[in-house]
Amino acid sequence: MIIRTFLLLCFSLFGHALAAQSCLTDSVVIDSIGFEGNEVSKSRMLLFELNIATGDTLPTAELEAKLEENRRRLFNLRLFHEVGYTYTCLEGRVSVTYTMQERWYLYPIPIFDLADRNFNAWLERRDWGRVDYGINLIRRNFRGRNEEVRVRLQQGFNKRLEFIYRVPYVSRAHKLGMDFGVADYRSRAIDYRTLNNRQRFFVQESGVPIQRTLLTTGLTHRQSVQRQEGIRLTYVKEQVADTVLALNPVYYSDGGHDRQYLRVELSKVVNLRNSFIYPLTGSYFEAIAAQTFFLNGNGTPITTLRAKYVDYRHLSGKYYYFVGGEAQTRLSRRYAYADNVALGFRSLVRGYELQVVGGQHFGLFKQGLTRELFQHEGLHLKFIRSPKFNKVPLTLYANVFSDAGYVADDVFDKGNPLANRLLAGAGAGLHLVTFYDFVFRAEYTLNREGNGGLYFSGRFPF
Repeated sequence: MIIRTFLLLCFSLFGHALAAQSCLTDSVVIDSIGFEGNEVSKSRMLLFELNIATGDTLPTAELEAKLEENRRRLFNLRLFHEVGYTYTCLEGRVSVTYTMQERWYLYPIPIFDLADRNFNAWLERRDWGRVDYGINLIRRNFRGRNEEVRVRLQQGFNKRLEFIYRVPYVSRAHKLGMDFGVADYRSRAIDYRTLNNRQRFFVQESGVPIQRTLLTTGLTHRQSVQRQEGIRLTYVKEQVADTVLALNPVYYSDGGHDRQYLRVELSKVVNLRNSFIYPLTGSYFEAIAAQTFFLNGNGTPITTLRAKYVDYRHLSGKYYYFVGGEAQTRLSRRYAYADNVALGFRSLVRGYELQVVGGQHFGLFKQGLTRELFQHEGLHLKFIRSPKFNKVPLTLYANVFSDAGYVADDVFDKGNPLANRLLAGAGAGLHLVTFYDFVFRAEYTLNREGNGGLYFSGRFPF
């Protein structure tokens, strides 16, 4: 089985399709769809991810484009190192076989994380005490149905216990999925205030200044791996030490040291990118509407609206371009410092990695020009026998970019000059992409304030 799958995959690398006999008719009928190499993945699950089925009639001119589109659908499940296909055509009837090399699905990943927002923020302090360690157990493709189980056991500066179970299909029609999660978080430090756009931390030597318990569940309607919408309900209980309120009386909006809240979130995602790991072509759209209700009176309801759109284009040859924007607005009668999060965390203007810019609303613009420098389908590690690990694909890109953003803050802007001001940064960098969805970015950026620096990250920039 392994030799047969390997030969099929190698064959598909020279052009993901092979026609054993040309289709001479104007239209064709899909006679059969088969899979090779799916030792764990259930064929029924894979069939559901396709937008073609046995008995479908297609114009012959569109056949190969359709088969390639579905190859990408399977690859973007992120369950396989490679996916290819072959087909035969006999008297207008097409038999298709998708070939794949499955990944390793059980990940006992050691945790060695820096407790700061990013590597450069930690490097500024160089405090080895601000390190988290432990183990993250991940079982992907559980039962061969693309289910996922995660258990996180983390100690160190931040302590975290977490369990997540995700089921993509809970209905017979394979349209509904759900997930459930529970987490307990405790930290020795808390950022109690922002001054000059730098977080001020309170570190408690004994005990913890903040602890948080979270329960969450979500229901997802999956049209495909590319189009999904969902609803999520999250319950959070958190409390801070009295010292935190002495340092910042408005850390919570009503002055208490604990709060409980429910967050209801509606989301819509249309992900038409060619790759979910490092996209070069296609588009991405995401919209979220959320309402937060406080249960113990220590807070004012918050309405959050966020949207994001990115377009990825192939220019010519090995050149690609992306441009996109993201915006968020948060509406409430009274704002707490703990909720005043805008740029500097999940979203940021590159060049401001060492700063945070809090606010109630923000807009973000990014664009980049990418050139592929090097691509190797896979370095073969002969000393490793398992095909799930012994082939390491490597792709290196050069990228030049510019970012801009604006944060509106009329509550906590005093002493934070980057709020209510246009932020801008531009630079160049190298991006390395390899197996198991690993992306490494090294970028030199110069921001509007004239500050430059070399910054590192482990994910796609937008």
